[in-house]
This record gives sequence, C-alpha cells and structure tokens, in this order.
Amino acid sequence: MATQTELAAWVREAVATVRVTDMHTHLFPPSFSALQVSGADHVLTYHYLIAEAMRVGQLSSTDFWDLSAPSQADWIWEQLFEKTTPLSEAALGVVQIAQAFGVNLRTEKLAGLRAKLEPTATDTYANHVLDLAGVDSVVMTNDPFDEIERRYWEQGTPRNRRFHAALRLDVLLNDWPRAQVYLSNTGYHVGPELGEVDMAEVRRFLKDWVAKIKPVYFAFSAPDTFAFPEDTVRGRLLSDAILPVCREQRLPLALMIGVRRQVNPHLRSAGDSTAKASMLPIEALARRYPENKFLVTFLAREDQHELAVTARKFGNVMPFGCWWFLNTETLVSEISNMRLELIGPTFVIQHSDARVLEHVIYKWRRARKVATAVLTNKYQQLQEAGWDLTREDVDRDVNQLFSQNFWDFVQR
Repeated sequence: MATQTELAAWVREAVATVRVTDMHTHLFPPSFSALQVSGADHVLTYHYLIAEAMRVGQLSSTDFWDLSAPSQADWIWEQLFEKTTPLSEAALGVVQIAQAFGVNLRTEKLAGLRAKLEPTATDTYANHVLDLAGVDSVVMTNDPFDEIERRYWEQGTPRNRRFHAALRLDVLLNDWPRAQVYLSNTGYHVGPELGEVDMAEVRRFLKDWVAKIKPVYFAFSAPDTFAFPEDTVRGRLLSDAILPVCREQRLPLALMIGVRRQVNPHLRSAGDSTAKASMLPIEALARRYPENKFLVTFLAREDQHELAVTARKFGNVMPFGCWWFLNTETLVSEISNMRLELIGPTFVIQHSDARVLEHVIYKWRRARKVATAVLTNKYQQLQEAGWDLTREDVDRDVNQLFSQNFWDFVQR
C-alpha cells in the first residue's frame, strides 16, 4: 500500500501533467480575428476586475466607459494593484498570468505585461498559451445570431484544430422576436405563432448549423426563473425543436442556469448577478427525455447539492464545473468534495469560462491546485479504509475528471 507521501506525489504529478479539455469558454481562434480576445489590456478590463475596481476608485461608470481600452486598463491597474493588494480571485489571476510569462508585476508593472502578451494572437501564440495552461483543447461559445461571427462560418474560415464549436441558443430561447426576424430574413419560413410548419423550419435551421460548425453540444444560458415544462415559446422550442434535433444528432444540451442579468446596468457586462434556481426543470427534462443528454451547471452555491443528487438519479445528467462567481478556491473545493462524495469521479471537475485567451493559464492553475488537495484527501481516506490504491487508479480518475468524462458523455 502506498505511503501518504507516495500517494500525494502520485496525485500531484497526475494533476500537474493531465491534458485538459476546457469544455466551456468564450474564446475564439486567431482566424476569427474580430472576435478573438487576448493581450494585457483585455486581461485588465475583464468584467470581474471592472466591478472590483469600481469599489475602490472614485470614477463614475459613465466616465469609465468613455475611456479608451488602454486607459481603462491603466485605471483598473491603479485601483487594484497600486492602491490595494490583488487578493481577489481575478486580481490574483493577473499576477499568475504575469508569472507564467516571466513578468514581475511589482517591478515591471502593467507595461511589462503589455510587452509580453500579444493583443493580436497568432496560432503560434494561442498554442503557446494553451500549452502553458496544460489545455489540450477548448470548446467555444458560438452564436449563430451574431452577425460578425456568422460571416466567419459562412465563409468557411479555417480554425485552429484545438478550438471546438458549441452552438449557443440564447437568442432563440430568450428573444424569439429577434430570432424570428433573423430566421425569416435568411430563408427560414417562420411566423410568430410557431405552428408545426414553423417548428419544422426551426429544426431545419438547427440542423443546417450543426452541419456548418459541427458542434460538440448545444448550449443555453438560462435565468433563475427557468421552468420546464411550460406552455411558452421557450418551452415549445425546447420540446418540439431543440430536443428532437439533439436526439437525432446525438448532441447533449448544456444548461447553465441561474444568471440574473443587469442588476446594475451601469456596469454593463460586469452588472450581472446570480440567484437560486429550481432543480425541477432538470428533473423533468431528464425524466421525460431519457434519450437526451444534459450537461448542467448552476450559478448559485445553494443549487449544487440538489444538482449532485439529481445526477445520482439520472445517468443522462452530467454536472460540470464551477461557473462564474463559484470559480474561487473555497467554493470549487467545497463543491468538488461534495460531488465526489455523492457521485464519485463521474462529473466534469471544471471549465474556465475564459473570455480572454490568457485567462486559461490562471484558471487552470487554480483548478489543478484545488483538485490536488481534494483528491489527495479523498484517496488517503480510501486507503485508510483498506483500499490498496494504485498509481493507475489515480491517473485514470484524474484523466476522467479533467477530460475523458466530458468526451465519453458527448460521444456516447
């Protein structure tokens, strides 16, 4: 039986070297140049840091948004790295990104970071960043209703093979009037009432986009009020269009639930918040549609226990990651421990939700640190109970949690 020192070393080495599948991001490949986001100014103007800097500085939100991006970055730097100590998850992340690029922020400051990070990424730079993070591939968030993005897909723009697609359905499900106008203008014969003919056209639209971008899943970010079943446009689109196409194409539907939009609209992208949501829609979906697969995450801490219990009852539900405000060491540790205790290593331990390319570096360094501590403790308990753990057990579990569980789920 391995000693505690040997066991800790096995876990540390397995987690440090595992190649990650980052199964939910907002990243784009360099070839999608108008959408690709990287560089020091974008790292500093991350919406987390905007909200935090507003707590420190005296600048009004109107004056902040009137600044150029470099000036915004300068101001945020002053508030969070000069006036205060960067202890928050997002501010510490900037320091970790700098460290990965060999920049000492105490002496080189923001200028040093600007000199090392590329604001216009090439494939070589993107690959370098992913390798620094130990990320094998990422899954994007792809919106067929975004005019700029749509052009890249329609032109057949080649992309870095490490960037997989996911078809985002937020406009379709949250703003049907806008979606209906777009569909009507692009050759799909749909009216506002969504009769059988209209629904068939929505299904045709979805299948056309599956063929175009080859997504690994469909995705929908839902408010805390999300309900199912319900006799609404959203409910009918789910039951009569989206879920049938998911079954036909063998694609999961990823549900990200609990966003409360624009509680402070003056902060724009930094103004969204969270609220507790109901687990009843997930139970109903999993029970009514056993042939469908559902990747599920909730934004509120209070929903995590119910989600793990629901996953115990339904094999077609896969919990994934600790999203947005949950992506802190404290909460990732708590939630990962709880999931291991209820469903074993049968979930996706984390995703980055990265909006800036370099974010994958600190987000995955943080995730590895937490996973190492959580798994070491669990394995030690297992050995104390008399289970003779092997190095192969550890390697297998770590690979499943960081990558293989996701691929097994989407491809089965």
